[in-house]
Amino acid sequence: MDAALSRNGRWAMRTFFALVVVFLYAPIVILLIFSFNNSQVPSFPLSGFTLHWYHQFLENGSLRGALETSAIIAAVSSVGAVVLGILASIALARRRFRGKAIASAFLLSPLVIPFVVFGVSLLLLFHSIGIQPSMFTVMIGHVVISLPYAILVLVPRLEQIDSSLEEAAYDLGASSLQTFRRITFPLILPAIASAFLIAFTTSFDEYAVASFVVGTRVTFPIYLYSALRFPDQLPQVIAVAVVVLTVSLVVVVAAELGRRSAERRLAL
Repeated sequence: MDAALSRNGRWAMRTFFALVVVFLYAPIVILLIFSFNNSQVPSFPLSGFTLHWYHQFLENGSLRGALETSAIIAAVSSVGAVVLGILASIALARRRFRGKAIASAFLLSPLVIPFVVFGVSLLLLFHSIGIQPSMFTVMIGHVVISLPYAILVLVPRLEQIDSSLEEAAYDLGASSLQTFRRITFPLILPAIASAFLIAFTTSFDEYAVASFVVGTRVTFPIYLYSALRFPDQLPQVIAVAVVVLTVSLVVVVAAELGRRSAERRLAL
């Protein structure tokens, strides 16, 4: 009999799963609690309940500017990563050419390159060609590091689609663009949405690369890291972290519901 199916095995697996859940989500719960603590020092026992730190966050122009900068960079770089990911995925999943394995490894190489090394390389590259650090340079870096995630999401979806559907469209006189727009794109739309969200999250939270190529407008992770050095700003950092977590949770749940709805419509 399988040990996992025994009574002791089931008890051990449930206990292990509960410990994993506590390990993952206990810090988030503690963060939520301290965001309402009426004290600048995040410690127990709590001093009282307050919404003062959320109000300060709303009035902090620098913090809101950092959030806006990260949101713009993440949105633009995610669109770029998804567009390039679609093109690369179609080539990898639908075309046969020499050096396909090498091209695939090259496109996925940012997954194994340390971000610090990549950030230094980008800094030297931009300096050598005369490009000043700015939001644009951060976008380029984030497109590169987000592209592999988009490819890893899109390629399996394309491989699940029967290529005879596209061949039938070609036989009926459709061009490559028409075939993609009317056949391929609707079928991979849930994967595109997933790839965009993964790329957006990767860009929004990324610190190492941005710290080397950022300009005068700092991103949200860089601002948070610098704010941690000042104890009086720590409660605001906790409050904005809770806001970002809440918004991220709502977006992920909405995207998952939308993905399932789209797949059900496509299955009909």
